[in-house]
Amino acid sequence: MSREILVQFVKFEAKASVREYIFMVKEASGDPREFILTISNEAFNARLVRYQDGPDVCSAKLRQELAAYGNNPPDTRYLITAADLEDYRTSHTPRSARHSFGKLHEES
Repeated sequence: MSREILVQFVKFEAKASVREYIFMVKEASGDPREFILTISNEAFNARLVRYQDGPDVCSAKLRQELAAYGNNPPDTRYLITAADLEDYRTSHTPRSARHSFGKLHEES
């Protein structure tokens, strides 16, 4: 059974090869836990992710891990992979943009 939790973005730290995003996860029944998620600087340089999307990408990954492990994942550190970035990109592409070509083509 899933308990209600609060996921709070705290801050990010720019390091030599990654950006670390720090989150606190709070449950009513326990102490807050800190999670650190990292995105490689190369992912930003290659434009696989925008800087302003970093916290949202990490939040989505953390929520996915929390859901998979009943709010008690075994790890507190996660590396955002290229697959995670692709999942985020496809889930955040506006629906109208995904279907606009088909609609225009059908009307022709």
